[in-house]
Amino acid sequence: MNRKLIRTTLAEVKERELQAQHARRAPEPPPPSGRPERPERPERSDRGDRADRGDRGDRGDRADQSSQAAQPKKKIPPEQTNAESFYYKKQMDSHTPMVIVLQDNERLLGTIEWYDKNSIKLHRLDGPNLLILKHNIKYMFKDQEDQLDGKED
Repeated sequence: MNRKLIRTTLAEVKERELQAQHARRAPEPPPPSGRPERPERPERSDRGDRADRGDRGDRGDRADQSSQAAQPKKKIPPEQTNAESFYYKKQMDSHTPMVIVLQDNERLLGTIEWYDKNSIKLHRLDGPNLLILKHNIKYMFKDQEDQLDGKED
């Protein structure tokens, strides 16, 4: 059963609270013929309203409230995971030869010398060092040539 269909609305809760306040303010009439009268409990009328809608009664509401209080609110994931920074730092420290493919499919070979938020400085042996803006990079990967040369020996 979809619980959202049977939960009370804010308007219903406010109406019940107003009725309870009015009942507390109104003077109680004296009991007839000395016989003690059972005080009316507002929960009974509430249960009747809920029973018409097919709800479980007060116990279900209390259980829902306690379970909501016990469950911590989901944390929002951070905007910055620092994975990119970690990757660049790892490649810089190990001087890993990288292949950087630009948006126009031009391939650049070299090692990452440093990086910042918007750019990477690529150290190249066969040409001048380059400052590459990150938005121009399509993708990058480790150069496999050096790894293959080491395995063949």
